[in-house]
Amino acid sequence: MALPVIPIALAAGAFALARNVSISPVDQRVEDRLDDVSEGLSAHRDQEGRQVNAAYRWRRVVRFGKAGPGIEIDLSALGRLKFGRAT
Repeated sequence: MALPVIPIALAAGAFALARNVSISPVDQRVEDRLDDVSEGLSAHRDQEGRQVNAAYRWRRVVRFGKAGPGIEIDLSALGRLKFGRAT
């Protein structure tokens, strides 16, 4: 009898991830910054070349039927990658 390994592994991974998620309070500064992100992907590097910042935003309205009710989806993400010499 074959053992369904992939569903068991996915369930174990989801369980492990759910145990490590913590609920934090809403920080209005972060909310305002995410609202300021323009649609699409953007990235830039600082003058020294030691840090790369990226931002992404995807906004869509999904409707159920031609004139049915809709749901607005707003996905925003900020990222930073820093390079530095370890001491």
